[in-house]
Amino acid sequence: MIRIIMVGCNGKMGQNISQIVAEDAAAEIVAGVDFYAVEKNGYPVFDTITACNIEADVMIDFSSPQKLEERLDYAIEKQLPIVLCTTGLSEKQIAQVEDASKKVAILRSANMSMGVNTLLKIVKTTAQILAEAGFDIEIIEKHHNQKVDAPSGTALALADAINEGLDNSYHYIYDRSKEYVKRDKKEIGISSVRGGTIVGEHDIIFAGTDEVIEISHTAYSKAIFGKGAVQAAKFLSGQPAGVYNMSDVIG
Repeated sequence: MIRIIMVGCNGKMGQNISQIVAEDAAAEIVAGVDFYAVEKNGYPVFDTITACNIEADVMIDFSSPQKLEERLDYAIEKQLPIVLCTTGLSEKQIAQVEDASKKVAILRSANMSMGVNTLLKIVKTTAQILAEAGFDIEIIEKHHNQKVDAPSGTALALADAINEGLDNSYHYIYDRSKEYVKRDKKEIGISSVRGGTIVGEHDIIFAGTDEVIEISHTAYSKAIFGKGAVQAAKFLSGQPAGVYNMSDVIG
């Protein structure tokens, strides 16, 4: 039984993960941490991580960047691995995470979905085969109308995986409206769509002469990120200090 401390337990993802773990015989949330320290799921909730006195095997952090250093210090003191899902970290905080990873296991990923991380492996291998055969590569990502950043972090992760497979010899094009030039063979086009309540769609297009291959991933709810975080927690518990990502989880 993996014992989890859920940081950000009363947020949407925290509640989502609480429901997932409640149905998982191999995991249990033994404590939560949230600014609003209200018990909603039958486990004790603390307003700060330092107030938590419950023993655990791993921490899942789906909170804000605020007080990240405090959580890292707690993890090091307790030798508690962290599945760090918090986004929007500053360069200073990223450096703090890297420093902490020398003393405790930390898993970070641009996307916690098991499907997306499997897709990262697939497109890397596919690009190695098709780029040499002259196929052009385009990525189209679609999200809801409340998402403010573009392109999505997942689209960039897909582009990076493809580019890594191609010896980082490609460059990215985000806007074709400003230049009247033919497409460069060494580019990856990335387009963004925002509308409605689309949770997340990513299409990778390999366009060759007289044939097109499309690989797609569709998220129907944010529950996929919670499921991935729980799988990551199971993997990370007991791992030695270091930086991990979801590619380590899926093998």
